[in-house]
Amino acid sequence: MRVAVFGAGYAGLTVARRLERALSPEADLVVVDESTDHLVQHELHRLIRYPDLESAITVPLDNILSRARLRQATVTDIDAEEGTATLDAADGTETLEYDLAAVCLGAETAFYGLDGVEAYATPLKTTDDARTIRDHALRNPGGTAVVGGGGLSGIQAAGELAALSDAEGLDLDVRIVEMADRIAPGFDAAFADAVRDELVARGVTIETGVAVDAADEGTVHLEDGRSLDADIFVWTGGIRGPDALGGERRPTARDLQISDSTFVVGDAAAVTDENGQAVPASAQTAVRQARVAATNIAALAGADEEPGGSVTVPVSEEGEAPEPAVAETTTESRPSLSVYEPETAGWVVSVGDGAVAQVGPFVFSGEPAKAAKAAIGAGHLGSVGAIRQASELVAEELGWPTAGGSLDGFDGTPSDVLPTDPGSPSELGDPGLSLLGQVDRLFGEESVDLTSLTRPTDRSYPGSAIRQLQETVFDSLDLLSGGTDRRADGETGRTHAVDIDVVEEADRDHSEDDTGSEAGGEN
Repeated sequence: MRVAVFGAGYAGLTVARRLERALSPEADLVVVDESTDHLVQHELHRLIRYPDLESAITVPLDNILSRARLRQATVTDIDAEEGTATLDAADGTETLEYDLAAVCLGAETAFYGLDGVEAYATPLKTTDDARTIRDHALRNPGGTAVVGGGGLSGIQAAGELAALSDAEGLDLDVRIVEMADRIAPGFDAAFADAVRDELVARGVTIETGVAVDAADEGTVHLEDGRSLDADIFVWTGGIRGPDALGGERRPTARDLQISDSTFVVGDAAAVTDENGQAVPASAQTAVRQARVAATNIAALAGADEEPGGSVTVPVSEEGEAPEPAVAETTTESRPSLSVYEPETAGWVVSVGDGAVAQVGPFVFSGEPAKAAKAAIGAGHLGSVGAIRQASELVAEELGWPTAGGSLDGFDGTPSDVLPTDPGSPSELGDPGLSLLGQVDRLFGEESVDLTSLTRPTDRSYPGSAIRQLQETVFDSLDLLSGGTDRRADGETGRTHAVDIDVVEEADRDHSEDDTGSEAGGEN
């Protein structure tokens, strides 16, 4: 039996690792992906400001998968009825036959046929995209950066561009253009309002209620007739299905099947809830669907290995029984499959050095939100054994001093115990966050905005009480000490790490040229 997993993002990796444990040793488990690395997609925006963080958000698949056969190729077509996939690899095109499969290819950027947008805009889907956005920003000081789309990806991209502008003295005019009447459309209004406040405080201009109509080199044209200068143009305005599914986000049954042999999971699927509302494309949705798909594939794989089925004996009009027909498995003989029940534990979005989170009815920002964001990424990386990457990511998110990662000496191994559900705070195992997620029934559908309590203690929020106090104290210390460099970033309050070599007295004469200290960079 061959079981195929197409794609190794959040959904594909979750399906593959669960099937590694569930399938019989005789099963051929193959994972097909364009890359040899797994990308922590929800942290991709960080590379706009911190390109060196790439090593922390990419993990070689060979380090994660223990028994699956990895095939590096592009999936160009899937025939769900026939159980075949067409692969385009470096060594040519081939047809891969499978008995069961999970299509986890994610989504592609949708440009909606807008004139010039695909040609002149940069999406944010790959590490190369992040590098391109950063390079355009650095090459255009004093210019305008336009982000088309005010969803979570656009919010995070704009936040990073504004923070990069501050850090590098670029004086960029960063703008978000969103066709809906507010940013973060589809999310709770209190959450969206808190995000808007964070963006505005960091100098981002927000244009809502207007759509991008077209683009050419250096200009974005809006539907209301205006044109915006765009030295940097980032497009996060929508998604479509993968090319292998004809560009369609494929509707599925509740068990995520599109045929008896094929499941579609994550952003490649169009799933609705009990009210007919589309389930948002997100990492937490992908992971939860992947758990259901893996359970169902394992059940079907086990059923195929067991004798069973029924014999259908048709009777002719003359009442004579012909030879028994070929035995076939009826729907009753198939195992009952699990169904995906849409639910959302909460949301966290980065806004430069800040963050906004919603867990249950509670909306909060500042240090608690940043801690939740860091724990999500670290939890995911830790669950696949990427301990070094997890430590680097936490250090960057929280602004902790680090000199290459505090856990570099610990390699780690894949763990099935650590919780992982990217984008879902309640899955972190943190008792406080879990408690917040459980009390929403006490408040009904009303949100409780806690940002007025969390924002004053957020060191990264312009004008916050703690930031003003910090600046006042440190400025006074600088005056008293004659302006001594504190080795800290004045904008973010991050202290640079220092590596200190301790030399024994007996060795001092032989190592004068090697002793001392060296300031490490931020991670």
